[in-house]
Amino acid sequence: MPTLDFKGKSFVYTHHLSVPFRELIVDTKKSELPAGVKPSLEGNLIIHGDNLHALKALLPIYAGKVDCIYIDPPYNTGNEGWCYNDNVRSPLMKEWLKKSANPVEKDDLERHDKWLCMMWPRLKLLHELLAQDAIIFISIDDNEVHRLRSVLDEVFGEDNFLALFARRTKSGGGSAASHFAIEHDYVLAYARHKEILPDLFIEYDEQYAKRYSEQDDTSRYYWDTFERSYTATTPYEIEAPDGTKLKGNWFKGEETFKRDYAAGDIRIRKKPDGEWSVQFKQRMPEGRKLRSLMIENHFKAAPDEVSRFGVEFNYPKPVQLLKHLLASVPKKNALILDSFAGSGTTAAAVLALNKKDGGNRKFILVEMEDYAYKATAARVRQVIKGYKYDGTLHEELLHEPLTWAKLKKAAELVEKAESIEKLEGNGFDKVTKTFEDGALVVTGEKKVTEKVEGLGGSFTFCTLGEEMSMDRLLAGDKLPSFDALAKYVFYTATGRTLADVPKQKADGDGFIGETDFYRVHLYYKPEKKWLSSNDAALTEPLVEEMLASNKEKKRLLVFAAAKFMAQKQLTRQGVEFCQLPYAIHRIMGD
Repeated sequence: MPTLDFKGKSFVYTHHLSVPFRELIVDTKKSELPAGVKPSLEGNLIIHGDNLHALKALLPIYAGKVDCIYIDPPYNTGNEGWCYNDNVRSPLMKEWLKKSANPVEKDDLERHDKWLCMMWPRLKLLHELLAQDAIIFISIDDNEVHRLRSVLDEVFGEDNFLALFARRTKSGGGSAASHFAIEHDYVLAYARHKEILPDLFIEYDEQYAKRYSEQDDTSRYYWDTFERSYTATTPYEIEAPDGTKLKGNWFKGEETFKRDYAAGDIRIRKKPDGEWSVQFKQRMPEGRKLRSLMIENHFKAAPDEVSRFGVEFNYPKPVQLLKHLLASVPKKNALILDSFAGSGTTAAAVLALNKKDGGNRKFILVEMEDYAYKATAARVRQVIKGYKYDGTLHEELLHEPLTWAKLKKAAELVEKAESIEKLEGNGFDKVTKTFEDGALVVTGEKKVTEKVEGLGGSFTFCTLGEEMSMDRLLAGDKLPSFDALAKYVFYTATGRTLADVPKQKADGDGFIGETDFYRVHLYYKPEKKWLSSNDAALTEPLVEEMLASNKEKKRLLVFAAAKFMAQKQLTRQGVEFCQLPYAIHRIMGD
């Protein structure tokens, strides 16, 4: 498979492995939790910190557990003011960045290399966080879409490419300096493993489901109409109930048609206009598939969706876009991750979907900028609790692109628009029906002068702690908690996440979890005095206690600051000692 080479690739290729683990530090005061509920890393999270380090911090808890990722990274237009400053441990990289312009500007001849250096390790960690049957969506535009797809082919595998969605972003003319009016950007979609990815469907809403109103007795099939213009078969005549001969291309071969007609899977009915309609039975779909051409005018609502919270963002993504993408994930308890959170649109979409269908989806947002609390978290808090707003809310209820075939059925289009108005009208002050850019658009308008109802939910706000290193352990500088270090050592030793850390006894043996072949112990207290004492060392009585509880005779992995036993003796007893924390290694193949 062809690969994309870029300056710095050899240095960032494995950079994600050298990024230090950090503890996620809960900030209860900045969290939004129901009364009496303690903050938890298992619920909705908003993390303030470098997204590369945040992704690494999430691995011990969420590796292989994320059902869907959506990210909106810098498009690298040269006007965004983003900086590349990852601490890659290479003198050549450091020298290169020292001489380079930061932030990355349009006239920086190496801006594409820097962007790729920034994206590579983050994509590697995102890949590790995804569940086996999961999907990732990435917004991007013409500046980097071709390079990003090449990198994704390498990280995810080109066989896991799903789609390149073209999304409408504006209407109207382009700038005076441009040759064309560019009205779209893209959303790239890749699977973790395409062969086991479940079918992705958007559930039908009430007005769309009207198409399937004529169902059979089992409600597993509906009646659809043959298109006589279909040309894959040889034209032949069929006979209507009144003897009228109807000639056309009937989608099925003549013998198959006769067989299905006799079996009751095809019927011929007269329409109100006197014409005959030939209908065939189709299995009821689970929903409609995502379309690769997204021409809905969602972009028009995005600035208002953000500004009503007192937040200003350039080019925010519309909630409807995220709802559209995330609704296709079949799990209603899906875990959704956005590591370029920005204004928090992903969280707003998750909460809206849960409100709509009673789901229990969870979100994890990561934002490195200073506005993570005052803007990102503030917006999500208001979405949860409700907010005051004086203005008009707009919701697009229908966006039907017009074709010649649809115009010939204008009466049906009018009926469809009016039925939506009847169905949805009570929820709005006004429903407008207009033609915009070749489409029939039905929009609901609601004047709000008091408070928009909250969607409910909660989140825990976190920051990143100091890196977990031997130097910090010895110095006693902001020691990680037992639970945080337990999840860290268990993941790095076994490649598996530790959902719950067993409650530890004061004089316990530090057992934290096991795999099919290993029992893992962490002998540790977040106390500098204790760590520097003989009490922190692995001793023979302690090993005997661990062995006594090892009923299945598995090998033991024991993490401790020191040991007072010879390695030969430990090996003979099936114990592998791991010095905290850098002697940690992953046991492969278990």
